[in-house]
Amino acid sequence: MTKILNTIKDTAFLLRNLSEKEQDDLCEIKDLNLLPGKELELLKKLMKQKKAKIKWKNMGLSFFTREENKVPMISGNDDLNNKISSKITGQKFRLFSEKVWDVLPKLISPEIVGMDDVKKAAALQLFSTERFHILLLGDPGTGKTEILRSACELSPVSSFGLGSGTSGAGLSVTIVGKEVHPGLLPMADKGLCCIDELNLMKKDDRASLYNAMEKGFVTYDKASHHYRFDARIKVLATANPKGDEFTGDSISDFKKSLPFDPALLSRFHVVFFVRKPRIDEFIAIAEQIVEGTQKMFQEQDNDFIKNYIAAAEKINVEFDPRFKNEIKIFAGDVRIHEDELLINVTPRIVVGIMRLAMACARMELKNKVEKEDIRRAIEVFEASLKV
Repeated sequence: MTKILNTIKDTAFLLRNLSEKEQDDLCEIKDLNLLPGKELELLKKLMKQKKAKIKWKNMGLSFFTREENKVPMISGNDDLNNKISSKITGQKFRLFSEKVWDVLPKLISPEIVGMDDVKKAAALQLFSTERFHILLLGDPGTGKTEILRSACELSPVSSFGLGSGTSGAGLSVTIVGKEVHPGLLPMADKGLCCIDELNLMKKDDRASLYNAMEKGFVTYDKASHHYRFDARIKVLATANPKGDEFTGDSISDFKKSLPFDPALLSRFHVVFFVRKPRIDEFIAIAEQIVEGTQKMFQEQDNDFIKNYIAAAEKINVEFDPRFKNEIKIFAGDVRIHEDELLINVTPRIVVGIMRLAMACARMELKNKVEKEDIRRAIEVFEASLKV
């Protein structure tokens, strides 16, 4: 054990020089030097007295104590184990934060080549702690549903439903026998609610959706009982145009194909118009698929991202007032060209860009919005305006 004690901070040296018995006591352990001084000394003392052994397993340490002539027992010192795991996880998160902007959007539907701007917006939405709603409006067969499902799986809290199979009551509550439970919207409270083919939801059933998107709660009345559920959600929805495809070549023609009235469209902060790829785009996508450049997503990636998002959501991001004027100028320029756009420009554009920028900062585990976050937020919004 003397060798362990003298070189405990040099893991690489340890693994080269330990005997089989010593390796059993220090099996695959990493980052032990992250322990606070007093706790490291305690652990070293227990190991020296052969009263403890430690084992690295599944992102944490299994910490055991030994007693004479007794079966090894799990130590009651859970705090030590938790602190080690927390420090190592925090280090992994900090390293990931340096490349998250380039990596995470590619983990959303990695089997779909292209749609990079849509994936960036969906990735940022995962890190928004404020209400932020995205609509993917466009032709069938373009991968909209796959992006919904992928984002839903990455979100720590989420729900998924079909516009064609969800009633107004089903959005608010689920009734099991005589019991009333939260429905699709409150199930995603403080998380992501994904609705596929929103255009198929009946107009009379949208009241609960409006309420959740604007106010963050839903209500339901049954007999003399009144139910209220929190539904502080972010909505990611898809919709097909009338007739399942946009027709014509002009903006006025496209507007006739919109499946919603302006009241519903205006509730989304970002609306992407997803079209089938042109011939040159299709060829480029086919080449990427053949070359195998798309990243395959692993189950352990999913768990790591969920934990990363959950940790990032705890960060309170400050928005520097000096950036507000830049956003107002951009919004004013967009307003001037409103006739060239499929959607009406409202003050929600300012709120949307601010929340995108804050989500961008939070994604990188920052507590203040920086110039780069504003640039990225504006780029994502500009991409959503393209037809």
